Amino acid sequence: MHTRPLGNSPLSVAPLAFGGNVFGWSADEKRSFELLDTFVDAGFNLVDTADVYSAWVPGNRGGESETIIGKWLAQGGGRRDKVVIATKVAKWAEHPGLSPMNIRQAVEGSLKRLQTDHIDLYQAHEDDASVPLADTLGAFGRLIEEGKVRAIGASNYSADRLADALAVSKQHHLPRYETVQPEYNLVSRAGYEAELEPLARRENLGVIPYYALASGFLTGKYRSEADLAKSSARGGAVKKFLNPKGLGVLAALDQIAAAHQATPAQVALAWMMARPGLTAPIASATSVEQLRELLAAAELKLGAEEIATLDRASAA
Repeated sequence: MHTRPLGNSPLSVAPLAFGGNVFGWSADEKRSFELLDTFVDAGFNLVDTADVYSAWVPGNRGGESETIIGKWLAQGGGRRDKVVIATKVAKWAEHPGLSPMNIRQAVEGSLKRLQTDHIDLYQAHEDDASVPLADTLGAFGRLIEEGKVRAIGASNYSADRLADALAVSKQHHLPRYETVQPEYNLVSRAGYEAELEPLARRENLGVIPYYALASGFLTGKYRSEADLAKSSARGGAVKKFLNPKGLGVLAALDQIAAAHQATPAQVALAWMMARPGLTAPIASATSVEQLRELLAAAELKLGAEEIATLDRASAA
């Protein structure tokens, strides 16, 4: 499997990441183990989670995803050496924000749930303007010095704040954010491409976008108002894409998928993987069959004209 570097860090990852938000939500422990085994056996390695996953599920309190990953790792068999574990801090009500004290308390909880002595990529889940950037980056730096974290990243940061953070790192000789995690896909392009993408490419940051399939819209499962009832969890999130632009993107995906005997989801992910400067889109699956479909996208090579067709269909 060809891997891509995460910024200037020593970490390299396969071109598709598994989104661990489903663990403890739409995938129980047994199914989660099956999904992780399938993912790793296929040669992929980046597993993205957060301390807050999946606190939104009735009966959950947060930490469930990390706990399941930890139990999977504890089975042994060299599992820990085969994966790059990425988790996050700041959005969980039990450990909110990016103060040094909170980061310290949160990382200890994540390490315990993950049953590991280090986190490969520790990400600020969202910006915290109430804490000086130097304080936050200093706290992350101490974790790196202690060997508890290998690299750090930023999720949901604006380009301006990310640029400020990079400048603070350089000025104070602190570790820098090596990755950025924005929302990005074929029907949500503008937010990333306008400002974050130029910054990420200029600074050689790893880019690991979430909502790579636009909450399932780019699978082609939702093509009309009636289709929204297929998923109580995602139907509302994809309704906004049921417009001429969204349907035009699906038509282009259908056309290219037919030419490759592929699926719309595979084509949508292949388009992202071909984007210069983009490291690994994050996608989730709740069945082994669905996961294998998504992983096959890494083998799909789109031609220049096919990429241009998707670019035109999805242009703002």
